[in-house]
Amino acid sequence: MRCIIRKTVVVDKIALQKMEWQPDEQGLQQVLHLLRDSQSPNTATQRAVQQKLEQLNQFPDFNNYLIFVLTRLKTEDEPTRSLSGLILKNNVKVHYQNFPPAVAHFIKQECLNNIGDPSPLIRATIGILITTISTKGELQTWPELLPQLCNMLNSEDYNTCEGSFGALQKICEDSSELLDSDALNRPLNIMIPKFLQFFKHCSPKIRSHAIACVNQFIIGRAQALMDNIDTFIESLFALAADEDSEVRKNVCRALVMLLEVRVDRLIPHMRSIVEYMLQRTQDPDENVALEACEFWLTLAEQPICKDVLSGHLAQLVPVLVNGMKYSEIDIILLKGDVEEDEAVPDNEQDIKPRFHKSRTVTLRHEGDEGEEGEESDDDDDDDDDSLSDWNLRKCSAAALDVLANVFRDELLPHLLPVLKELLFHPDWVVKESGILVLGAIAEGCMQDMVPYLPELIPHLIQCLCDKKALVRSIACWTLSRYAHWVVSQPPDSYLKPLMTELLKRILDSNKRVQEAACSAFATLEEEACTELVPYLSFILDTLVFAFSKYQHKNLLILYDAIGTLADSVGHHLNQPEYIQKLMPPLIQKWNELKDEDKDLFPLLECLSSVATALQSGFLPYCEPVYQRCVTLVQKNLAQAMMYTQHPDQYEAPDKDFMIVALDLLSGLAEGLGGHVEQLVTRSNIMTLLFQCMQDTMPEVRQSSFALLGDLTKACFLHVKPCIAEFMPVLGLNLNPEFISVCNNATWAIGEIAIQMGTEMQPFVALVLNNLVEIINRPNTPKTLLENTAITIGRLGYVCPQEVAPMLPQFIRPWCTSLRNIRDNEEKDSAFRGICVMIGVNPGGVVQDFIFFCDAVASWVNPKDDLRDMFYKILHGFKDQVGEDNWQQFSEQFPPLLKERLSACYGVKSKGGLLGNSSMSVCGNYLLLEPKTCDGLRSGAIPLPPALMGMKPEAQGSGSGGRVRSGKIHQLLIGQNDAIQIVQP
Repeated sequence: MRCIIRKTVVVDKIALQKMEWQPDEQGLQQVLHLLRDSQSPNTATQRAVQQKLEQLNQFPDFNNYLIFVLTRLKTEDEPTRSLSGLILKNNVKVHYQNFPPAVAHFIKQECLNNIGDPSPLIRATIGILITTISTKGELQTWPELLPQLCNMLNSEDYNTCEGSFGALQKICEDSSELLDSDALNRPLNIMIPKFLQFFKHCSPKIRSHAIACVNQFIIGRAQALMDNIDTFIESLFALAADEDSEVRKNVCRALVMLLEVRVDRLIPHMRSIVEYMLQRTQDPDENVALEACEFWLTLAEQPICKDVLSGHLAQLVPVLVNGMKYSEIDIILLKGDVEEDEAVPDNEQDIKPRFHKSRTVTLRHEGDEGEEGEESDDDDDDDDDSLSDWNLRKCSAAALDVLANVFRDELLPHLLPVLKELLFHPDWVVKESGILVLGAIAEGCMQDMVPYLPELIPHLIQCLCDKKALVRSIACWTLSRYAHWVVSQPPDSYLKPLMTELLKRILDSNKRVQEAACSAFATLEEEACTELVPYLSFILDTLVFAFSKYQHKNLLILYDAIGTLADSVGHHLNQPEYIQKLMPPLIQKWNELKDEDKDLFPLLECLSSVATALQSGFLPYCEPVYQRCVTLVQKNLAQAMMYTQHPDQYEAPDKDFMIVALDLLSGLAEGLGGHVEQLVTRSNIMTLLFQCMQDTMPEVRQSSFALLGDLTKACFLHVKPCIAEFMPVLGLNLNPEFISVCNNATWAIGEIAIQMGTEMQPFVALVLNNLVEIINRPNTPKTLLENTAITIGRLGYVCPQEVAPMLPQFIRPWCTSLRNIRDNEEKDSAFRGICVMIGVNPGGVVQDFIFFCDAVASWVNPKDDLRDMFYKILHGFKDQVGEDNWQQFSEQFPPLLKERLSACYGVKSKGGLLGNSSMSVCGNYLLLEPKTCDGLRSGAIPLPPALMGMKPEAQGSGSGGRVRSGKIHQLLIGQNDAIQIVQP
């Protein structure tokens, strides 16, 4: 065939010039033969077809044959014609820029001339081909396309009208922004009014196309649609009761999107819309019901939700609850009647691709064991993992979940009577839906559910033994939603029974139950933390036995449960008995997996947590693990370099391998501490790390900076020689557009500063301005704010002369960021830094004293010397302004703040505790040393407005004035040559 096509290329050049291309008959037959072969189920045949297709793509007029088969060979069967068009579509996607103009022109003309083909399949295929060509930049260079398609909508031939509308719908889906741009002279101004006319068409298919086209422009608020918004809404209302389910579905979809972007236009009609959506959520066509159910999810995000729905809860709650039952199709798909399937091998196609989440450094918060910052995973609503498609059951559950968060206790009176009936229903399908309902409302209604939980939790624990696997699995999920309450009760009451039954379900004979139990137990581990320590031996026996029991998919979830256990109990896992149970099966799996096996991802994550928890207990296993991680990073970097240099010869690397390897190295450094130094000595990890820090992929940089920080803490002698190279890279990554990268870079800078001490001075200028900008940035996630504040404090501690001049620019957000952090070494070093900077530049904190008082009071038990620093600063201020002024100032404190400062630092409203200070007030300035008002120079600090006129009682030459009430933000007095604070 190859020589025939080559021959036709020569002949057809002349024909193409006349625009009368005709195929060579023998070549056409071979193309048809190839198309038929491509439908063969035989793998070898498929491979041969693919090779021939690649060969034929070298000849541009091969695409003419393909369009010819699609549009002209009416006698050929439809699947073959359609397949020809789909192969052509793929060629357009990949090679269109190489098509000769004559070939491209021929294809375009054939598409437009045959858009009204009698076959719906062929019309749809041509529509797909047209939109694929248009997305290759051809909308601008195919000016006749949109006008011709719009004109053909007026055709009296149904096929032409429907085919044109189908193509326009696909173009609207793929190119909505371009259609509303000046680049095309805004064709929507003509198209939108045109589409609206067809809402009244006699054909339901045409009506459906028309709504679907307009719907593409709602979210983007296209001006042409906004100009016709009232007509659009009126037209939708007219179609509300349409007999065609596809039309009703598109009407519901339109109303949901309008609720999001033009709720103002819907408010006058909201009562009618709510009643309509209640009907449609019960539509016999599940696709319509699903679209309508989305309305409640979207409405819950609107401020008007409570007002709009309060009167409809009695009708809405039963509708949503009813939608949460498994349908017959669901049960078939989930193999709901299959109880024991643990020995059935997994279908590898059913295992979702797993993406590693790079390591992010976070701080612990006061009274919050499980705080993980803003980027924690949330799989709470993923109760139907095996049903990956969004369906009515999931949507109904999600809607009930969000509405429970809106209405809270107001929802329960409508729900509890229904719930009790469901939970004890003899039909397992109904009972299962009741358990799902109970889980869905857990977050929003938790407080008001508490009185019922002592009865409900034991019932749910009993449901873990139900004879139906789907009941057992949903009971696992719902119990995980109440794990926080379970853990807050005496362990023997609920925690121990729940843990015992969940561990049994981890060894269930049904794979779906195994999965649900493993996930639920991981949630319980996060909540219980060290409460699990007494049961560790029992827990490990179960998890380790599961290794021999689980198929591929659940094995990956088991890794997560083990890693979460290690995170939760920490160093308590470092016991010879536990190590002997846990490590052999993990290392066996580690040795079985090849470097390119993606199952390494969850195993590496698991080992990272285990290594951190075991600390020195991981030493016997660390060397081969460390070396393999270094090898993974090195291979990935080498492959990336080869791909960059020769993209046609090498594949791009999967950088997730590098990311998980870096994160496990971080876990080793954190867990082993100084013991990791010998491993680092024998490797080139610092060179590799420098390359990773400059990778184009943010997640690689994120993990690199986490590793850099951990190595800085564990073996700084290897990091120090690289600081001059590393610091500019860290400075460049202080970009809050990449939150996690910026977070880890910030944290690493702080760790380096502590190790470098005064030698950090040359590098402060590389990072300080960016850090100050980040801490003042609105809507920055709290994890990044906290790490930024810690790092600024640490830089100020080691290089106060460089950082202190900028105190006024960051002191207030600095204090508010760190007030909720629990006492730890990072907080300690940061507060020491702020105290030292106050000594260097006391004027920098004059305006914000109350914030500092609040931040100091957040400490539960500071070290003695840090407490002394706080004491001197607080009493220096109090002694300076005098009793009366201090009284007025402290009146603004919340009662708890007053109590903390009085109890911890003796800062009381009456009776000064300090001797005289050398500071004084002159006019509206605080003087750092006695001098006359005429001598005001650099030693004077402007007073905050609320302190202006306060009469000081400290010695000095300042003049008093009238006392004004008002809020004093923060005035801090520190230690330097001009400020001498006397210890009482």
